[in-house]
Amino acid sequence: MNKVNKLALASAMTGLIALAGSVASTSAVAGEAKEKCYGVAKAGKNDCATKTSSCSGTSKVDGQKDAFITVPKGMCDRLQGGSTESA
Repeated sequence: MNKVNKLALASAMTGLIALAGSVASTSAVAGEAKEKCYGVAKAGKNDCATKTSSCSGTSKVDGQKDAFITVPKGMCDRLQGGSTESA
């Protein structure tokens, strides 16, 4: 193997290792426990459908009781007006 091929192979391996590391850290974050937190979303910032609308981003007022955002587990209890159950 000549020097150019060795350099190309080393560069490719380094790239693959870096890619594997970024995928592993992304999946660790994605696996974090989440919960729906109702009553804290700002108008138009809810994560999903409500009882009165079928799309995300359609809540009409701040703190709409049936609109939720997804937060890390345990955080909803600390947010003023937050509830893990829809009203």
